[in-house]
Amino acid sequence: MNLPLFLSQRIYGGERDDKRVSRPAIRIATIGVAIGLAVMIVTVSVVLGFKHTIRDKVSGFGSHIQVQNLMTFSTGAPTPVCINDSMLQVLNSIEGVRHAERYALTQGILKTDNDFLGIMLKGIGPEYDLTFMQENLVEGELPQFCDTATTYPLVISKTISDKLHLKIGERIFAYFISEEGAKARRFTVCAIYQTNMKRFDDSFCLTDIYATNKLNGWFTDQCTGAELLVNSFDNLEATHHNVVKQVNRTHDRYNNIISSCTILDTYPQIFSWLELLDINVWIILGLMIVLAGFTMTSGLLIIILERTQMIGILKALGARNVTIRKTFLWFAVFIIGRGLLWGNLVGIGIVVLQMTTGIVTLDPQNYYVSEAPMELNIPLVLLINMATLLISVFVLIAPSYLVSKIHPARSMRYE
Repeated sequence: MNLPLFLSQRIYGGERDDKRVSRPAIRIATIGVAIGLAVMIVTVSVVLGFKHTIRDKVSGFGSHIQVQNLMTFSTGAPTPVCINDSMLQVLNSIEGVRHAERYALTQGILKTDNDFLGIMLKGIGPEYDLTFMQENLVEGELPQFCDTATTYPLVISKTISDKLHLKIGERIFAYFISEEGAKARRFTVCAIYQTNMKRFDDSFCLTDIYATNKLNGWFTDQCTGAELLVNSFDNLEATHHNVVKQVNRTHDRYNNIISSCTILDTYPQIFSWLELLDINVWIILGLMIVLAGFTMTSGLLIIILERTQMIGILKALGARNVTIRKTFLWFAVFIIGRGLLWGNLVGIGIVVLQMTTGIVTLDPQNYYVSEAPMELNIPLVLLINMATLLISVFVLIAPSYLVSKIHPARSMRYE
């Protein structure tokens, strides 16, 4: 029989006398552990949800990997590259790539009778994955994008719609400036999206890739580049390495050099900002663990002092210091366990409530989302529970040595 465990169970189960001074200490320790764990679960869930939401929005506009003409990376101006069907097959066959799709960019101006606005027009083909746009659609229906003809459909953001007072079905002129002069095209507004990413919502529009190619004066098999979606964002660098080995520094049929980059390279400031959030998480985790450890240490010292007479009797009966120390450590484990139980119920409950109701709202102009995003990661929650338990018990080892300072003869007369 495990004597320390047995004694701790009897002490824990026998703590029903409200006159005992340790009762408030035990409650405070339990509440401290519960609050600390709940705050850690909510903090980690918010940061994970926020990082993944922003990451998915940025990737939704620019995909995970871009394959373009080397001159595009050098000059910043869209330069054509040949991405035909055979090239798409090569890109789709690369290990780690889930889907490859073409796109073509051009800049223009939308003009109404009362206002005008500069835009970035992105042409896409029938193979383009529209899942992201469909999830962020607020009005209208996405058209069937084509690469062989065009009816000049236009998908705009709610920001553009509000600025120019455009509605679904309205037709609007767009003007494009090139070396050949000014070109005017009349587009029909088919759908309106909203992502709350001001950087993109202010100017980003979609249409057929055939239309943008014609506006740029490119051949039908040319485009700005190809966007690659990967199977796992965690393996982005490994997948990009496979793309580099198979595609980079090769030539297309027009003798253009092909190169590639990841979304991390395209928008480094956004992802650097997201990485800074991890520092806040570590600070909060550290503070909450210190809180749990401090309240448990205080509670354990009070319990040891209250049980001085019992300690003296155990020593008189031959119990060693290590046995008595283990008894109180087991007692602390029971208190921590109860705190962890309540902490999980409160923390996970808050996360689930926010995920299902979105009760906590945010200003999308500042946070890029309209409600606080949360993501419940069960393995990470279990890891936080285990770390809290182990660290809390570890910091109690030193206070438990107070047992060795208690003298049996004097302690049995202790009141």
